[in-house]
Amino acid sequence: MTEKELLNQGYRKYSGKAIDVYFNLDICQHSGNCTRGNREVFNVKRKPWIVVDNAEANEVERVIKNCPSGALQYIMKVNVDK
Repeated sequence: MTEKELLNQGYRKYSGKAIDVYFNLDICQHSGNCTRGNREVFNVKRKPWIVVDNAEANEVERVIKNCPSGALQYIMKVNVDK
């Protein structure tokens, strides 16, 4: 899915250096897989509750892939300087 499609579907964007995370509260099932998966990135007790660069992009990807509802999506960036 493209960024435009995600934003048009009601996802909110959280930008990171190597990966952008998208979240849609309307379809979230509140399974807690994200917060249990990595509290440094996903923490509902802070604002913003998603801080993408608190972990490596592959770790953020791993957590998002465990979201059962699809409320979390991501787009990996290309040609990121390290």
